[in-house]
Amino acid sequence: MVSSNRKKMIDQIADLEGALEYSFTSPELLILALTHSSMAKSRAERDQTNQRLEFLGDRVLGLVIAGMIYEVFPNEEEGAMARRHTALVRKETLARVALELGLGDYIMMAPSEEDGGGRENAALLADTCEAIIAALFLDGGLGTAEGFIRAHWTKLMAEDLKPPKDAKTALQEYAQSKGLQLPIYREISRDGPPHDPVFTIEVLLNENVSMMGKAGSKRHAEQKAASALLHHLGVDDGDTI
Repeated sequence: MVSSNRKKMIDQIADLEGALEYSFTSPELLILALTHSSMAKSRAERDQTNQRLEFLGDRVLGLVIAGMIYEVFPNEEEGAMARRHTALVRKETLARVALELGLGDYIMMAPSEEDGGGRENAALLADTCEAIIAALFLDGGLGTAEGFIRAHWTKLMAEDLKPPKDAKTALQEYAQSKGLQLPIYREISRDGPPHDPVFTIEVLLNENVSMMGKAGSKRHAEQKAASALLHHLGVDDGDTI
């Protein structure tokens, strides 16, 4: 049972609370945030993992980051603000924060997941970081979650004052500059279990050049496909996200 594993975590979270600079009123929330979906032995036990917290944490992070961008870049237009937002809430950024906190050492996961490199898996770390944000929000309110986000994202926001472009936008602008038709994206395959799918997306440019991308969501797979196509075309995508 997932619940029996949680009990083993009670005495192991003090160090993590120190890294988070917050002591939980309900330690069970933090334990839940650290419980990967692989620990569920059945569909009925999925509510005992961090999947629902991931959903909530993603929304809390998005709100706080939007407010920070609005404050820090008062003269920026909506499009540039949106690109910054995408860069700051993407999985890669969340994984960086998770690594800084050492979250991989605390996550409860199935032996098969761990043997497959789960503690270093960027997507898994990012999902756990989202769940941690949700746990902070539920236990201490928006102010507590916002304090955590500001503490770890302010320096990330300051790393590059030039708003990045996502690969799909960069590819679209390239096509327009060359007088080509806009890129076309299509789903090639969807593999894996329903709760953890892997999408393969193809992007086609001008009916004769195509590349593929694979990721855990359609949006990320499209971005990877667009980035691969830009690279194939020799287009500088150093500023893309």
